[in-house]
Amino acid sequence: MNRTTITAAVKSGKILVSDGAWGTFLLQKGLQPGECPELWNLTHPDAVREIAQSYIDAGSDMIETNSFGGTSFKLEHFGLADNVSEINEAAARLSREVAKDDHWVIGSVGPTGKMLVMGDVTEEELYEAFKTQVVALEKGGADAVCIETMSDLDEALLAVRAAKENTQLEIICTFTFDAIGENEYRTMMGVSPAEIAAACIDTGADIIGTNCGNGLENMTQIVAQMREVAPDTPILVQANAGLPEYRDGKTVYLETPEQMKKLIPQIINAGANIIGGCCGTTPAHIAVIREAVQ
Repeated sequence: MNRTTITAAVKSGKILVSDGAWGTFLLQKGLQPGECPELWNLTHPDAVREIAQSYIDAGSDMIETNSFGGTSFKLEHFGLADNVSEINEAAARLSREVAKDDHWVIGSVGPTGKMLVMGDVTEEELYEAFKTQVVALEKGGADAVCIETMSDLDEALLAVRAAKENTQLEIICTFTFDAIGENEYRTMMGVSPAEIAAACIDTGADIIGTNCGNGLENMTQIVAQMREVAPDTPILVQANAGLPEYRDGKTVYLETPEQMKKLIPQIINAGANIIGGCCGTTPAHIAVIREAVQ
């Protein structure tokens, strides 16, 4: 694979494969409940590289970074608010070392946990927090940024702006949706997939999509609704390994790789250009997505 831009690769007709879950993997490698996952970029770099490498080996065209909670608002809970740049730059550098020159590195940017509607943060504070993070991810070697698992459109658009105005990164923006009726989906704030798609594109996102909250079966409708209003914009899907179930005191995801593989044709037909996994997915899931795409 020649590393052009992700958008150029999609527009050439390729279906791309992204990676799978990171948090589950970190727990398997010894991350303790209540511990800061992003600090592992500094304290356990080999473990972080191993996760990235496992997805490259499974067939991913791109790998994310261990930086989902890398804003100052998240890191301050661990006394690390002053280490935002160091942690995010390290996150991108570790994934870049594994990706080398022939795979893309996607800087992961998650929600801050702050709510504009509640008045506990200002737009300027959110913008600056995202700016610091995305600048560091670019410095560490990221090709793009994925503003992901969003539910508040205003927060997401501030992150898109921060990346657009302060970096040269390609910008991906994905939201989590809940089913509220037959073929009806909304974010926690009540916004539809079509409304999300239009707003993100207008603000400068290069790639839109959906992640988490749903398995591939539900994602098909979400993608189709985005595609109706965004006929030419690449769409990324990172689905959970099925809908979550609560068993023996913990959340589990039971969709097997083979079950996920059977759903790949319909998500492509709905309009997805980049397919990967979120919660509960493993390199085995990514490997079968690669097979199905090929």
